[in-house]
Formats: sequence, structure tokens, C-alpha cells
Amino acid sequence: MNIRESKEIEEYKRLSQYAQKSAQSKGRQNEIPECEIRTCFERDRDRIIHSKSFRRLKHKTQVFLAPEGDHYRTRLTHTIEVSQIARVIARALKLNEDLTEAIALGHDLGHTPFGHLGEAVLNDIMSGGFDHASQSLRTVETLEPLNLTYEVRDGIANHNGGKTQNTLEAKIVHLSDRTAYINHDLDDALRSGILTFDKIPSNITDILGATSPKRVDVIVKDIINTSSNRPEIKMSERIFDITNQLRTFLFENVYYSSESKLSEDSKAKDIIYRLFEYYVKHFHLMPPQYVQISKNEGINRAVCDYIAGMTDRYAISKYIEIFIPNSWEAN
Repeated sequence: MNIRESKEIEEYKRLSQYAQKSAQSKGRQNEIPECEIRTCFERDRDRIIHSKSFRRLKHKTQVFLAPEGDHYRTRLTHTIEVSQIARVIARALKLNEDLTEAIALGHDLGHTPFGHLGEAVLNDIMSGGFDHASQSLRTVETLEPLNLTYEVRDGIANHNGGKTQNTLEAKIVHLSDRTAYINHDLDDALRSGILTFDKIPSNITDILGATSPKRVDVIVKDIINTSSNRPEIKMSERIFDITNQLRTFLFENVYYSSESKLSEDSKAKDIIYRLFEYYVKHFHLMPPQYVQISKNEGINRAVCDYIAGMTDRYAISKYIEIFIPNSWEAN
């Protein structure tokens, strides 16, 4: 018996009856020999961490575009925070922590530059719409094939709102993503000065707490207590309602309120629109992978894939290269 097989047997003894066991995975897109040391979900986690799309997350916006300070979140730090929250919940509920971590680390691999602004632009342009979760799945299946297990791909594809997750581990990531972004977006808004603490409704701070660590602690404990020994993952009605109120507050007072932020957001949208228009007309100037996609699946699909994979700074540099005249000196 090798190390992986020992781990698989141990899962049946240690994990909840509701946990997804590694030995019961539905398998990969393309079957390969099993690792002697790692379970299939550990292997998926490692494949994601070593991928190019994961490394690009460090230069993709969370909320604030090109922030000056070093302490604002990026898509990568958001991903790490989601993973940490999800692992705490999974361990407490005796669910599969490796599967949970793999889903959390991969959930935003297909996210656009400039956060949800980029997503909104591509959704407006593409005839079938654009969803970053679906693009994350496309990233690991087609653009940078990682040959992940069904369970990880399901969790990535269905991590955002209005979708059904098929494992409890995926449900944990869904709620952990929500927990992370409403709290760290509020934290970043306070740090930036866009929002002051006295503007936060007192019922939110009374229930969830006055600091980001306290709010996360309250929500995580609520999820664990509400879901313990049950075949479901959810918040209590009281906490679910107050987190919805916080999310609505952020949309009204952070995402769509600051005049300076809206000005920068407008510039970011213009970059995406103009790059898309340019590459549709000059698709042959994209990297070979996307030129091939344009032949197989259409130009719009190829341009969408290319732009969605860009980091903020790469999109800005391509915009400058294409649309801003170079300086010159007369002899």
C-alpha cells in the first residue's frame, strides 16, 4: 500500500459521512496514472498553484484599480483569503479540506483585468454574455489545460451566485468567497478614505463587529454552527440577512459612489472596449494560441479569451502601445 492509498483509507475514518472522499472522485477529463503520494485533490491543488493563470492573479484588480498603497487587496490576495476561510470551515465540519482548498485557489483563474468592470464589459460585448466562473472553468479545461478532477471543476464553475454546487466543499467556497470580499472590500474602502467608519449602519457593526477580523470570525462561526452534522452548508437567517445588507451598502457607498473611483472605472472600461475592437480587426496580432482559437471558435471568442487573461498592467501597456503615440526627436 502506498502513501496515497493510506490517505484515502484514512479519509473514511476521519471525515464526515457528508464529505467528498478522494477515492470516490468521478475522475479527470483525461485519465492518468494516480500519484503514489498525493490524493487526486491534493494533486489538483498543486497544479493550480503552479499554473500561469494563478500567477497572473497578483496583478489583477480586486476593487481598487492600480492602488498606490501596498496593503490593498488584489485578486491573488483575495484568493488566498478565500482559501484560508474555506479551509477553516472544512476542517471544523470534517469535510475534505484538500478539495475545498483546490476549488478556492482556482475559483477566480478566469477573472478579467480591472475586476468586475472588465467582466461587465465582456458581458456586454459577447453575444452569449460573460461569466468569470465559466471563464475560470474554460481556463483550466481549454486555455491552460490542467486536467483537474470533476469535483474541482464543478466547484470552480459554480462558485458564484445563483448556481448549484454539487459537493459541500464547493458550497463552502461559495460562502467563503462572499465572506471574504464583503469584509476586505469594506476594509479597503476604509483604508482608502472612500468610506468612513461612522457611515457604516450601526446594525451591521452591532451584529458582525467593528473590525474585519471580528466580522470574519462571526460569519465563519455562524456557518460552522449552522451546518454542523448536516448535509448542507449555510448561514443562519440572521447572519445571511445582515451580510446581504452589508453587500448592498458596499454597492451603494463604495462600488458606485466615489466620483474619483467612477472616473478611473470609466477609463478601465474604455481600455477593454478599445482593445476588444482593435483585436477583432487585427486578430492575427494576438499570440498564436488565440489566433488558433479564432479559427476554431470565432474571432470574438478568441479576443475575449485573450483579454480575460490579461493582467491590469498588461492591458494598460497594450493600450499604450496601440493607441498612444511614441515620443520622437527630430534630427
